[in-house]
Amino acid sequence: MAKLLDLKTFTDKRGNLTVIEKVIPFDIKRIFYIYGVDDSVRGGHRHKTTIQAAICIKGTCHIHNDDGTTHEEFVLDQPNKCLILETRDWHTMDHFSKDAILMVLASEYFDENDYIFEPYKR
Repeated sequence: MAKLLDLKTFTDKRGNLTVIEKVIPFDIKRIFYIYGVDDSVRGGHRHKTTIQAAICIKGTCHIHNDDGTTHEEFVLDQPNKCLILETRDWHTMDHFSKDAILMVLASEYFDENDYIFEPYKR
């Protein structure tokens, strides 16, 4: 099941510094980011082995998640929110604000055979 983490953030008169340290439950092998998204829905898959951590470092987006039992919607609207997506989490991403930048940390390198595109049957 997907879970939302609050990343440690230090704030003072100079601004904010958010730290990603000792909270991601996997070794990071790949980092990518999504931006400039129109009204499209992104994602629409889950993975066989890859675990992901999604952080909207600018703007907002919604992530809809289905783990085969529960459907949840998460709004990522602060750069200190991190959504962990497990392998069983079939997810889509939408409602990207025009300035949104969604950064994703992944436990595995890209492998087209790791993707499962079929949603769970209800």
